[in-house]
Amino acid sequence: MAIDVGRHKKKISDNKPNINLVPFIDILFTIMIFLVVTSNFSAEAQADDADVTEGGGKPNVTSVSGDVEYYVMPVANLHKVTVNGVDKSDTILNSAVGVQANVIDNGKISIKPGEIDITTPSGISPDKAVQRPQL
Repeated sequence: MAIDVGRHKKKISDNKPNINLVPFIDILFTIMIFLVVTSNFSAEAQADDADVTEGGGKPNVTSVSGDVEYYVMPVANLHKVTVNGVDKSDTILNSAVGVQANVIDNGKISIKPGEIDITTPSGISPDKAVQRPQL
């Protein structure tokens, strides 16, 4: 009795490996869920030392930034600035406005999309509280 080796070789060469993708997809989704749950979705932008802010809102004074009287506050699509109810939108330059350091420290600043509303501490006029940023 002869053994048909050719038929056996053809049967082995015609078999293609079957890969079950269901466990792969399960593992992939498990990893994705883990990454999403452990991610930090804060909206903080990376900046250099001159632009880093503390909890009070005033930028840190470093040897790079120096001790300045006004700080530039950029807001995306800034179109309106009010100081104590007075419209100071003429001080906007390139979606930013310069705010006096004393107002940042002791006043109240409310930032909304496209708007900044400032309440100054007593003794500071709206004209002195904000100014057009210097280029």
